[in-house]
Amino acid sequence: MSIANDIARSYVRPRQVQRRRMAGGAREDRALAVLMCGCALMFVAQWPGLSRAAHLEPTIPLEARLGGALMGWLFMAPLALYLVAGFTHALARLFGGQGTWYRARMALFWALLAASPLWLFTGLVGGFIGPGAALNLAGLAATLAFLVIWGAGLWEAEMRDGAGA
Repeated sequence: MSIANDIARSYVRPRQVQRRRMAGGAREDRALAVLMCGCALMFVAQWPGLSRAAHLEPTIPLEARLGGALMGWLFMAPLALYLVAGFTHALARLFGGQGTWYRARMALFWALLAASPLWLFTGLVGGFIGPGAALNLAGLAATLAFLVIWGAGLWEAEMRDGAGA
């Protein structure tokens, strides 16, 4: 199944998508590709808001703002996300989780990629409408989607032998 179809299915059946995506075994190249695609899309989602901010406050040029966002999303965020995945896996192990560190990473990385369409929409709202109720609602929807997909994926990742009902 394609990535786009898996992203769409993640909003309806996130555990099934996660189970199917992890069925191929541990492939670190796949995990890194999912992570970097998610981070790249999050970087792109920042562009409209950064453009608006540069237009409204020209003392910091757009190029500087984009450079900072690039550094944050493509270099710093992956490192932080690896740490978060490791922490959540260790926490799950304390509560009886039986998954692997790879599965915990994939749950987090996939949630980031699967929620990216809503983050792209939130970026457009921030760039074209600006701060306000619409931006708050879009951000809330994106955050909730990320948390639900991550939670379901982490549950699936930490189940015994990766098999769950």
